[in-house]
Amino acid sequence: MTDPSPLRARGGLIDALSSTVDRGGHGLKHTPALLRRVLDEEAWREFETVRGEVVHHTDFVDFVTTPPLKGLGATVDLVRRIVADDTVALDLLDQVLQGGQGTRSDLVSNSNEVRPTGTTQAAALRRLRKDAPELHARVLAGELSAHAAMVQAGFRARTISVPVSKPESAARALRKNLKPEELVHLIKLLSEEEPEA
Repeated sequence: MTDPSPLRARGGLIDALSSTVDRGGHGLKHTPALLRRVLDEEAWREFETVRGEVVHHTDFVDFVTTPPLKGLGATVDLVRRIVADDTVALDLLDQVLQGGQGTRSDLVSNSNEVRPTGTTQAAALRRLRKDAPELHARVLAGELSAHAAMVQAGFRARTISVPVSKPESAARALRKNLKPEELVHLIKLLSEEEPEA
């Protein structure tokens, strides 16, 4: 049995997190830091409520969806949206949802919660964590954006915006971003006639 003092401390942390999620507004700025602590310390697994009840969770999704005081009373999607701008919190959340802290990832697959896919930051973090851990660490340290790391790893193509209102501006942007041989190839492609439809 766990010492009740740490359980009470965890319960206070869970209560604070639940309050920020529930109240929204000004309190939301504290949610990412609180979620990071809850996930780092795995406080969601076992804690004591303000009523003195000891709560046990084996699955993070259950913890999120269980009403307060025994859980957050929210959805995973809401929690994900609230922490979307905090790279570390988003990464920790994705890890726990993937089973990185002992959760049942099959529950997430079978629930109505949507796993991050495509070009989302969470999807990028997951790919980097799995296939480019050194770049993943640099993203978490704030040295690179998730997109820049994906480009550097070769998982995404580098893109630029080209202004189309002025051909001179488009040419300047392309000259700045393409290698000379790529420019020659582009000029050749642009000079070819389009087949009639």
